[in-house]
Amino acid sequence: MQVFSPQQFIEVALQNNVLRFGEFTLKSGRVSPYFFNAGLLATGELLSVLADGYAKTLAEHANTDELTIFGAAYKGIPFVAATAQALWNHHQLNAQWGYNRKEAKTHGEGGTLVGAELAGKAVWVIDDVMTAGTAMREVVEILQNAGASVAGIIVALDRKEKGQGDKSAIQELGESLGVPVLALVTMDDIIDYVATHGTAEQLAQMRAYREQYGVHE
Repeated sequence: MQVFSPQQFIEVALQNNVLRFGEFTLKSGRVSPYFFNAGLLATGELLSVLADGYAKTLAEHANTDELTIFGAAYKGIPFVAATAQALWNHHQLNAQWGYNRKEAKTHGEGGTLVGAELAGKAVWVIDDVMTAGTAMREVVEILQNAGASVAGIIVALDRKEKGQGDKSAIQELGESLGVPVLALVTMDDIIDYVATHGTAEQLAQMRAYREQYGVHE
């Protein structure tokens, strides 16, 4: 088993066009010199590398005595399933896992939640990229309505951009919930990669973008 590293993930993401450099207009209106498309994490290799990263982070930071993980529909569903397998195969941790439906099922067992029973549990949430944090707050509400609490959140990429103030959405959410919000890869990791493997122009654009929109830690 290869040990997950941000640089390894960046390299594989670039090879598969999950991560691209160029000029991309985001929903916020900001023109970004890079773009991360989690919808293209569509090969066994990419999913395995991603799941290994989530699993490694959980093994290091979560309470592994009773570990429950949750993926939000739709992209979070394969992520959480693959992570549960990686936790078992590589860390011998038998995590319970579940996910939500976008629409409630009206027959059979019904409801919007599938998988592990969540009531009374502290649950780790797995997601791809957090921008404004709106979708994640909806997931938190789903869990709270199910009688669960949030133990922590792990995202694949932290763009480390300012929200409405001087803090990022990840910082704001972590502070409001009082839980850790962790990332497998950050914009700083991407800049480090570009400094070694990219062009001078790419590096200048990345640094300028971070200077304009990045949070100061």
